[in-house]
Amino acid sequence: MAEILAENLSGKAVMGADGTELGMLYNITMNLKTGALGSLIVEPHEAIADQLAFDRDDEGHFRVPVDHVQAVKDYIVVRR
Repeated sequence: MAEILAENLSGKAVMGADGTELGMLYNITMNLKTGALGSLIVEPHEAIADQLAFDRDDEGHFRVPVDHVQAVKDYIVVRR
């Protein structure tokens, strides 16, 4: 995958590979020792929130493992 600056991802829409809009990117986690990205923290759309199988944090955001990311263009496309 090509390099992308994190500042360009802020507020980007997250979409499932099936075309369903899942929510908006809220944040990204990373391992400080290795620099490896961990998860995308996604603020889900209310209509879809109960249909996603991703882990949630205490604030209701979904944790999408970074290895589920398939493409980053106008949307961040993830495998559900």
